[in-house]
Amino acid sequence: MTALTHLTMAEALDGLAKKDFTAVELTEAHVRAVEAVRPFNIFITETPDAALSMAKASDERRAKGEAGPMDGLPIAVKDLFCTKGVSTTAGSHILDGFKPEYESTVTSQLWRDGAVMLGKVNLDEFAMGSATITAHQGETVSPWSPGAPGAWEKKIVAGGSSGGSAAVIAARAALGATGTDTGGSIRQPAGYTGTVGIKPTYGRCSRWGIVAYASSLDQAGPMTRTVEDAAIMLRSMCGFDPKDSTSVDMPVPDFRAALTGDIRGLRVGIPKEYRVEGLSPEIAALWDQGIAWLKEAGAEPVEVSLPHTKYALAAYYIIAPAEASSNLARYDGVRYGLRVEGGNLKEMYENTRGAGFGKEVQRRILIGTYVLSAGYYDAYYNKARQVRTRIKWDFDEAFKSCDVILTPTAPSTPFAIGEKMDDPVQMYLNDVFTVPINLAGLPAMSVPAGLGADGLPLGLQLIGRPFDEETLLRVGHVVEKAANFTALPPFVA
Repeated sequence: MTALTHLTMAEALDGLAKKDFTAVELTEAHVRAVEAVRPFNIFITETPDAALSMAKASDERRAKGEAGPMDGLPIAVKDLFCTKGVSTTAGSHILDGFKPEYESTVTSQLWRDGAVMLGKVNLDEFAMGSATITAHQGETVSPWSPGAPGAWEKKIVAGGSSGGSAAVIAARAALGATGTDTGGSIRQPAGYTGTVGIKPTYGRCSRWGIVAYASSLDQAGPMTRTVEDAAIMLRSMCGFDPKDSTSVDMPVPDFRAALTGDIRGLRVGIPKEYRVEGLSPEIAALWDQGIAWLKEAGAEPVEVSLPHTKYALAAYYIIAPAEASSNLARYDGVRYGLRVEGGNLKEMYENTRGAGFGKEVQRRILIGTYVLSAGYYDAYYNKARQVRTRIKWDFDEAFKSCDVILTPTAPSTPFAIGEKMDDPVQMYLNDVFTVPINLAGLPAMSVPAGLGADGLPLGLQLIGRPFDEETLLRVGHVVEKAANFTALPPFVA
C-alpha cells in the first residue's frame, strides 16, 4: 500500500471509506511527517494533540455513517487564518501571544466537513512577500532544496506568501493546506513547489477571520497535490457568509463533478502581452507545450490581447500598500499582541510598531500612507484604481473570444534564498503574471507542468471567467493529466 503521507485526498477518502486505515492512523502518520520537516521551518505552531482528537472524532462519525466530505483528512492552515484558542501570528512579531477567541469562516467550514488541523504554517509577514523569507519566525526552505535537510547545497525558496502551505504539501507532511492570494500568493508558491493552487473568484470564499492585507484583493483558496483534491477542498472552503460584506450569495457547485476530462470545443486564450521581455526560454517552451496539450485534447487556442497588463504591477503596488496602510493601523500595542512601552501614548505606538513590524511591512505601510496622503491621492491612488478598471475591461473583452486563458505561473524557476532579496523591485517582478488576475477579481490556478533545467518545478496558470471555477478545474485537470508530473522533491524522493 502507498505510504499514508503519499496519498492524495481522493485516495485517502477512498481508503477511509473502505476501512483500509483509520483517521487516527492517517493523522499519526502525518504528525510524524510534521516532526520530520522541522529543519525546513514550515510550521509556526504544531497542534498534534488537537489533530489526534479531531481524528478520533472523525472515526466516530464515520462509524455512525455521518462522515463529512473531508472527514479525517489532515491539513495545515496558513497562519493568517484565525483559529480559536490557537496562536495566530501572521508571521509577525507584533502579534506575539495573540490567540483568537473565534474561528475564521473558512477554517470553521473545513472543521465542519471533518478536516483535521495539523498546525499553522509559515508565510511572509502579513502575507507581504514572494518567497516566505520575511516572517519574524524565519524563512521557510523548500523541500526541493538539494542536499540533506539542514546541510543543503543551497536553500531554495518555497515561494510566497503561502510558502509554508506549498512546502508542507510538497514535503508530504499534509494532504492539503489553506492559502491566501492577494497578488499571486497561492499560485506562485504552488508553481515553485510542484503543487496545485487555486485562487477562487473574489467573493467566493469568506474573508472573515483572515488577517487582512489588502481587503479588495485578498482571497482564500486551497493548495493541494492534485486538481481533484483542489476541487474537494474548494467546495468546503466556499460559501456565502453574512459576516463578510464582499461574500457573494450564490450556490457552491460540486467542483469535483466538473472534472470530466472533456474540453473539446473550448477556446483557450493566449495573451500576447505575457511574452514579456526576460521571459525564461524554458518557461516559454513549457507554455508552448501547454498550448499543444490543450490542442491535442480538442481545445482551440486563440490569441487574445490584455493591453494594460504592463501597468498591472505598478497599479498593484499602489493599491495593495494603500489598503495595507489602513488595515495595519489597528496594530498599536493597545488591545492585543506586542506592546513596547514609551514615555507617552505616541511613543508607545511608535515603539510597538517599530519593533513589531519587519522591514518589508514597514516599507509597504510607508508607500501606502504616502499614496493616500493629501496631494498624492489623485496622482497615485485614484490613477491606480482607474488602471485597475482598464485591466478588468481587458479581461472582459478577452473572454468574449475564449473560455479560459493559459499563461505561465511565474517568469522564472524558484531562486535560492539570498538571491534578489536586496532588490524589492526584483522580488515584486515574481508576481508579474499573477497580479493582474487579483486586480480583476478573477479565478485562476497553477498546475505543475514540468521541471526546469535546474531540476526545479515549473507551473502553468489558467485564468477563468468570474465564478467559473468549474471550467478552470476541468481544463486544469486535462493539463495535469497531459503533464503527468510525478517528480518528487529530494527530501521525499
